[in-house]
Amino acid sequence: MSRYWSAVVQGLTPYVPGEQPKIHNLLKLNTNENPYGPSFRALEAIRAAAADGLRRYPDPESDALRQALASYHGLQREQVFVGNGSDEVLAHAFQALLKHDGPLLFPDITYSFYPTYCGLYGIKYETVPLDTDFRIQPRDYLPTARSVPAGGIILPNPNAPTGIALTLEQIDGIVSANPQAVVVVDEAYVDFGAESAVSLLSRHHNLLVVHTFSKSRALAGLRVGYAVGHPALIEALARVKNSFNSYPLDTLAQAGAMAALQDEAHFRKICTAIQKSRGLLVEGLQQQGFVVLPSSANFVFARHPKRSGVSLAAALREHGIIVRNFGHPRIEHFLRITVGQDAECRRLLDTLGEILAQ
Repeated sequence: MSRYWSAVVQGLTPYVPGEQPKIHNLLKLNTNENPYGPSFRALEAIRAAAADGLRRYPDPESDALRQALASYHGLQREQVFVGNGSDEVLAHAFQALLKHDGPLLFPDITYSFYPTYCGLYGIKYETVPLDTDFRIQPRDYLPTARSVPAGGIILPNPNAPTGIALTLEQIDGIVSANPQAVVVVDEAYVDFGAESAVSLLSRHHNLLVVHTFSKSRALAGLRVGYAVGHPALIEALARVKNSFNSYPLDTLAQAGAMAALQDEAHFRKICTAIQKSRGLLVEGLQQQGFVVLPSSANFVFARHPKRSGVSLAAALREHGIIVRNFGHPRIEHFLRITVGQDAECRRLLDTLGEILAQ
């Protein structure tokens, strides 16, 4: 700590991202990256954009990409906002739409960046406990369950790190019951088996849905995220963006994202492959005695009744495999394991078998 730090910085508890080690022959299953490469069309578009496009500033409004996303989802361009990864999009949403007199609500076990944003922007919040099965209970987000109306609500669907998804009907009920507040649905993992709330936008002016190209489009290194919602919500995000950074998406990111969006066959192929591998991974873990939560994401959340999560994560690391273990009291014995290709899942399962047999 330095005497030159502002009071805001002194009070921050920064988000800790997943480890990105540089170890030879490492099996990296800790940050939910896609085990398959991005579309070749995206790679070609990036190369073409780099040829003569880097001497000029990118389009500050990313109009071509916004139009492509609008067409993809059956929306208008004014309903689309893009940013430098979904984390930046979420950060702008916290500042533009979720800071009000009433508290912001989100689950007690969820994406750990949410309380970090609240600390950065001075947002009052309350965490809502998951039930004993680690599920979000929609009734806990209804005004009848609270003494003070929510100032905003944010829910990942599927939730992270549990991987459990809400149904579209459950999300609709939460949004309908809270017309006084913006409800943000963070759909980073929705393409792996959950229902997207984008179809609800025509009925709800207080709904914002956030997506990323990092997971199902295999472009985590490119940093592209977006939000869709009513034009008034999108305008609020744009006002914050243009007061912070007028050029959040570079030329290569815009070109690559548009090309990836156009390659629907590749997108469907790798999502289907990951879902299939997830089933094999779950079956293998259960055969070894693990309790595995039902996942609609590209990761699984599992614990072994006889071994701590910390010890298993450490033992896997000694064998060149890294997974994620969280320190939250309710989930300290769980491992979050990214779904890899089949050969990677088999290596993980074989290694776990050796560790458990010791």
